[in-house]
Amino acid sequence: MDPRTGGTGTGPPETRPVRRNRDADWNAWPVADYLAENYRSLHPCDVGVIRHHAAVYRRCAPGSLARTLELGAGPNLYPLMLAGAASRRVDAVEPSAANVRYLRRQLDHGPDDSWEPFYRLCRSLDPALPASCAEALRPVRVVRGTAEDLTPGVYDLASMHFVAESVTEDLDEFAAVCAALVRAVRPGGLLLAAFMERMPSYRIGEGPVWPAHPVDEAALRAVFTPRTTGLRISRLAKDRTLPEYGDTGILLLTARRRDPAAPAPQS
Repeated sequence: MDPRTGGTGTGPPETRPVRRNRDADWNAWPVADYLAENYRSLHPCDVGVIRHHAAVYRRCAPGSLARTLELGAGPNLYPLMLAGAASRRVDAVEPSAANVRYLRRQLDHGPDDSWEPFYRLCRSLDPALPASCAEALRPVRVVRGTAEDLTPGVYDLASMHFVAESVTEDLDEFAAVCAALVRAVRPGGLLLAAFMERMPSYRIGEGPVWPAHPVDEAALRAVFTPRTTGLRISRLAKDRTLPEYGDTGILLLTARRRDPAAPAPQS
């Protein structure tokens, strides 16, 4: 879904029911407003995420990843661009009808001009990427679905950007989405993710409030440590060029899926 956004809820959490993923109409996701607020220009936080992720993809030989996943792809194209050299197939799994329509238009007719600065940065950091953004997106297949639809162990790499924390106010549901991301890769497979730090439920433009759960590094470690090896979490400072979304920055995660047969790490 990629809701890299924030804002205000409808009241203090103790005075209203906890909103879960099923309580929001994701098919009505405001794609145009979301892109206008977040991705029509290259923001410092985008540069930070792209630099972090490009370093991961540069360690993968061109074409070495048979199949990779972008969970909750939303209308954000740069995670898909970054996979364009290493991955032979990218599944952009997305539940929202509005986001699916946007993604398919971008693949069928070519990406909007506003994505070109993003792609120039991606390619400057990973010269193995193709000459054009459209070519980098060629391996992408848009798949209508959710985390619950993922088949375990299918992917060599699974990626997720501003999703699990941005679709529910429920901590257990947040953890379940993260766990599904981990299960989707084979044992030893790569995991790559970005999370809004401490972001409350939020608005885009003048639209409705969307559910989110504020998470920090401790919350990520609680979910990912038992399931992964080589877990690394770094932080980007809050981006003041974005609208005020209530977050305190961005958390970037890399890891590998632990072999389910291996002993769990000691706490």
